[in-house]
Amino acid sequence: MIHYKKYSNKKSKREWVTFVHGAGGSSAIWKKQIPFFSRAFNLLLVDLTGHGYSTSNSHQKSNDQISFESILNDVLEVLDKLNIKKSHFIGISLGTVIINQLVIKEPNRILKMVLGGATLELNFMSRFMMYFAYVTKSIVPYMWLYQLYAFIVMPSKTERESRKLFIKEAKRMNQKEIARWFKLTPRVLTLLKFFKNIKTDIPTLYIMGNKDYMFLSSIKKIVKTQPNAILEIFKNCGHVVNIEYPDKFNDTSLKFLKD
Repeated sequence: MIHYKKYSNKKSKREWVTFVHGAGGSSAIWKKQIPFFSRAFNLLLVDLTGHGYSTSNSHQKSNDQISFESILNDVLEVLDKLNIKKSHFIGISLGTVIINQLVIKEPNRILKMVLGGATLELNFMSRFMMYFAYVTKSIVPYMWLYQLYAFIVMPSKTERESRKLFIKEAKRMNQKEIARWFKLTPRVLTLLKFFKNIKTDIPTLYIMGNKDYMFLSSIKKIVKTQPNAILEIFKNCGHVVNIEYPDKFNDTSLKFLKD
């Protein structure tokens, strides 16, 4: 089973919020959300397979292939163990892909969802980076590729803290784990095309930075097709909105979850 942390709040009437980090991160990226949200909800934070304290040795062989469905199943295993039937979900970056996988598989388990730095379509640069990483993975060290990608996705000065944290957490991953995640690359485009056509009644809040040039334009289009979706754009902000503007992210998310 993947590693997880839970924070109980007796006043929350058993209402949960589950946090899902992105690729290369860990539950550590939510450190600025835990004190705030724990005052109102029970919290569940997971380390996706191969990230943080979730090593492949803890629940599967390191040479096993992974898929977005198997990653979601790891999260569902934790939810089932804790007897969490329904939860709000908050995700960042690739964590939003895992949450959308849940929309397909078990939408009844989602109360509301907050998708920060949402990844639902790739522009030319992100497609090129994905292809470059995939074709050079056998000759270029994975950590170099990740650091390059981190600088492309999070290039501005305001994103310095986000870059440092994600690179720090990515360094905790071993080469076998990084290799397994890179093998997911060819499947991303097909999956995202499928997500674009999903029509869901689940209340959804997208929180994006106006400097998130890789993903913002596609989210603007997608929101127009989802009747229960709201888009909040933070000024002078990049991709990892919960780290760059934690107070604003917390307040905006809480208001949405409580309304």
